[in-house]
Amino acid sequence: MRIIGGMAKGRALHFPAGSKERPTSDFLREALLNLLGSVSGKLFLDLFAGSGSVGLEAASRGAKEVYFIEKNKILAAVAQKNIENCGFEKKCRIINTDVRSGLNDLFKKKCKFDIIFADPPYNNGLVETTMKLLKEYPVFSQGALMVIQHSTREDLGSFLAESVYGEAVWHQIDQRKYGDNAISFLKME
Repeated sequence: MRIIGGMAKGRALHFPAGSKERPTSDFLREALLNLLGSVSGKLFLDLFAGSGSVGLEAASRGAKEVYFIEKNKILAAVAQKNIENCGFEKKCRIINTDVRSGLNDLFKKKCKFDIIFADPPYNNGLVETTMKLLKEYPVFSQGALMVIQHSTREDLGSFLAESVYGEAVWHQIDQRKYGDNAISFLKME
């Protein structure tokens, strides 16, 4: 795996051998960041961050700050190594805890993100859990964009019907499918 674009283009990213987790492929990261357009100056949150490849791609392309939430200590350590390898220690922060605790902490600190990316383990009901946690801990700025990478077998329709945040609602504005992977783009209106 390598950083595809931006300041750290070409830098190798590490991922632990034999890990049961799957990293986001270079192809999917490139597609995702191309669809997002400019992330320059944005605050970016990477949930279920793994080795940090998606958040690091955003940092390389000019995101102002990137926060990573990753529960697995080994993956969090690999993400930290990748951050250092890319030279992004000043604008990247790892929160080594579960998504609920991490979002709670960010909410208490009044953090607001422009882009929230979530790549929960597939087919475990974690897409719905993530949506509910973001309802409980709204860490998004007005007009935020949420991107969820998920299995094509997981339908977001029922989750979106329940995704009301006060007066704002998440609306799916795009979805792209790549084999068994889907990337859904949700905008708050």
